Amino acid sequence: MNATQGTVGSDPVILATAGYDHTVRFWQAHSGICTRTVQHQDSVSFTAAPGRGEAWVGGAAPAIPRTPLARCHAPRLGAPSLTEAAVPPFSSIPEVEGLILRAYSHSFLAVLFRSRNLQCQRIFQVNAPINCVCLHPNQAELIVGDQSGAIHIWDLKTDHNEQLIPEPEVSVNSVHIDPDASYMAAVNSSGNCYVWNLTGGIGEEVTQLIPKTKIPAHNRYALQCKFSPDSTLLATCSADQTCKIWRTSNFSLMTELSIKSNNPGETSRGWMWDCAFSGDSQYIVTASSDNLARLWCVETGEIKREYSGHQKAVVCLAFNDSVLG
Repeated sequence: MNATQGTVGSDPVILATAGYDHTVRFWQAHSGICTRTVQHQDSVSFTAAPGRGEAWVGGAAPAIPRTPLARCHAPRLGAPSLTEAAVPPFSSIPEVEGLILRAYSHSFLAVLFRSRNLQCQRIFQVNAPINCVCLHPNQAELIVGDQSGAIHIWDLKTDHNEQLIPEPEVSVNSVHIDPDASYMAAVNSSGNCYVWNLTGGIGEEVTQLIPKTKIPAHNRYALQCKFSPDSTLLATCSADQTCKIWRTSNFSLMTELSIKSNNPGETSRGWMWDCAFSGDSQYIVTASSDNLARLWCVETGEIKREYSGHQKAVVCLAFNDSVLG
């Protein structure tokens, strides 16, 4: 992405944000101009099918139209100690071989529906509210993180599932697999980020997770983790008002993006909720509780653009600056 241009090839750069003000806003990423606002009554999440240039915006309100976007879904936290407003009751992943998945946090369920008629096909139940879901790039395994601290690997072809628990009773708030399927990362309410090497996952072989490292990434709740499209970077967002970018070569800290105020008298600007990399991995967009989304340069940490218009916290975003096919 070129931060001064709004198109890649013949297709526009697409940026969408959603907040607690019950609006979804669509932006010109290069100019910061809001081009469309959609009102909604319930919480919104963004999702996408990895590798297919395809995504949806949706929510508990069925009136919200499906719109091609980019990969993203809002953090879902359920610990009673969290002070932010309630988060969406489900997250969704678009079609997997003609199926749509939704994870219902309050029901502890991940449910597969047939996309044509929304008939239930399969149900995966866990013992705690579901916070996050991530589809493996092989399109055959689903990673589910819950509030008890468990991570479930659900084989969509066989219904077999495995479970691992990085920290018992510490909520897993986000999981992500890099596009090369080399690493999986998970962040939790302790502020820790766990990384595993992935092996297998080809053909009938089930993915195996080998512990790689534990990063004490943040001193407050970690809310989101995302690998860059080139698999060289990992971003983590937190309630400590930062988004940190780590090199996957050795998982050392590369850049810290902060919305902390330099004015001692100013109150906290809130949480960094979500993020998404540009297609060339040189830029990242963040969503935060101070009602803003921001475009940053990954290497320098410089803010290139601010997207102002939401009246309440911006909790999820979708960003795509590659050609949609």
